[in-house]
Amino acid sequence: MDGTLVRSDGTVSERSREVLSRLRANGVVVVGATGRGPRLIELTRRDLGPADFLVMAQGARIYGVAQPVAELLHQVTLPGAALARVVRLVEAEAGPVHLAVEALDAPWAPLWRDEDVAWPYPEVTEARPRSEALRGPLIKGMLWSTSMDMPELLAVCRRVIPAWLCEASSSGEMVELAAPGCTKATGCAFVAEALGVDPGDTLVFGDMPNDVPMFRWAGHAVAVAGAHPEVLAVADEVTGRNDDDGVADYLERLLS
Repeated sequence: MDGTLVRSDGTVSERSREVLSRLRANGVVVVGATGRGPRLIELTRRDLGPADFLVMAQGARIYGVAQPVAELLHQVTLPGAALARVVRLVEAEAGPVHLAVEALDAPWAPLWRDEDVAWPYPEVTEARPRSEALRGPLIKGMLWSTSMDMPELLAVCRRVIPAWLCEASSSGEMVELAAPGCTKATGCAFVAEALGVDPGDTLVFGDMPNDVPMFRWAGHAVAVAGAHPEVLAVADEVTGRNDDDGVADYLERLLS
């Protein structure tokens, strides 16, 4: 979604929505795969337009959205105690980090963030002590640092976090933390298996490291121009930038 279909100004062109509608009219199943959590499901449905499924929160939530009311099909949670351990491991290596967690499924529900830390996006947040924020099951966590940029922090996370404890990825300026083995690939695989679709018959688009597992899983993977080097390294093709409707360009050529 963001950085792939969604443009830098936060909009999706009518051209992009129209070509996705044409795909569905031709019998293609359209799935939105995003790091966005369920609090942003209404925004995501608006951006994507008519679709069949949403894989959200790096695969932690999967919804059927062909009908007006979204249907929750699958969910995975990350124990707060596991995330607390992750933060300790990362801070021992990288120094202090800022933390925000997504704990609530309701649309537009607030994120919980560290006290005295500003959230850089125009969304509702609540400041909570970490001991309280990490008390129960979570959808995902987000880490960022004032002393390290995102690639450096992601490298630390990959080095110190055991795979059995948490899945670390990134879709932008933060490291995102999900339940072990929970990725866009596992989410898309859930949908494909439910439909009886072979992974070889899937086409995916993306731009950031959290797309890499999905790229490796899919039959054909297309990166947008300007994508992260990790994504370009595993892409089968490259289309235009998100700001130039690169996804729509590619799909229009298929449909013609």
